[in-house]
Amino acid sequence: MAIQLSGLWLPNSPAIPGLFLQFPTTKPKSSPTALAAAASFSSPPSTIQIVGGKVPSWHENGNANSKDGCHGESDWVELDADLYHWTKALRPVQWYPGHIAKTEKQLKEQLKLMDVVIEVRDARIPLSTSHPQMDSWLGNRKRILVLNREDMISTADRNAWATYFSRQGMKVVFSNGQLGLGTMKLGRLAKALSADVNVRRRAKGLLPRAVRAGIVGYPNVGKSSLINRLLKRRMCPAAPRPGVTRELKWVRFGNDLELLDSPGMIPMRIGDQSAAIKLAICDDIGERSYDVADVAAILVQMLARLSSVGTKPLYNRYKIDVDGQCGKTFVQKLALHLFSGDTHQAAFRILSDFRKGKFGWIALERPPS
Repeated sequence: MAIQLSGLWLPNSPAIPGLFLQFPTTKPKSSPTALAAAASFSSPPSTIQIVGGKVPSWHENGNANSKDGCHGESDWVELDADLYHWTKALRPVQWYPGHIAKTEKQLKEQLKLMDVVIEVRDARIPLSTSHPQMDSWLGNRKRILVLNREDMISTADRNAWATYFSRQGMKVVFSNGQLGLGTMKLGRLAKALSADVNVRRRAKGLLPRAVRAGIVGYPNVGKSSLINRLLKRRMCPAAPRPGVTRELKWVRFGNDLELLDSPGMIPMRIGDQSAAIKLAICDDIGERSYDVADVAAILVQMLARLSSVGTKPLYNRYKIDVDGQCGKTFVQKLALHLFSGDTHQAAFRILSDFRKGKFGWIALERPPS
């Protein structure tokens, strides 16, 4: 079996036609995430053509998704495998600005003082926005998992993630930081989990104190917006781009809860490039770390690959027939149609529309089976 991968390129590099890579007819047991972690960052050829097999056809399953829609399990297995190979042709996505390196050490010290830690992730990509060192940082400390932007995924995806994390014994809150949905539940849960703090203090003859909760997570997942909605006033700087919060900041919620806002924490080196591309698509990593046209091309191919999404949302949005087999072609057509041939602007428009939910309720990950 072989899969055709087309339309992925490196800037200013000529295409290398006729490059064929053979893969075994059986799928390897290793997950794409594990494969990506072990992959080399050496530069591959600028164009990869793996001929034959099933491709992310522009003509298949062009049905718009519904709020209750659910993707087949085979879709996700095949998409993960395809995404792993698509990303091998691109420059690795890496982003570690100086303010993160500076505050990471401070945050780890502050976490030792926390009664409960609130970890915020992007509901569209809960696995990719999970810091690989978070478990070691928190140890046995109580944790609440917040999946923000719940309004951007389907009910089926929401239920699937709720079931997945509940089986792991994790407390999960779904939220919409922009509208404030889920914030009051989050505040009550944080206080409830930390109620024993003051019970122990009273037993020692000490006065009660406010519960300390630290809010952590990747850049631009909505940490500061959640705090502002919880406090019902703008106490922390927030904007729809990574890197706005650059230092630790304590804020008080009433007399019994203190919250620590923190900059987005991201690994110094991202080994899983499939996850890195998803971070770029969802705007959870700095734009300077990736090529916008490359990422938009992969997004188009991902949407076309999922049977419950297909190509109809793209046609409905731009009124352009998606009649090719690669994301690059679609980006170029959109550039000619709307932006006088400017592929950067066309790619940015596609990513911006996805981030605003213009294509519907679309998650880019599902729970592992």
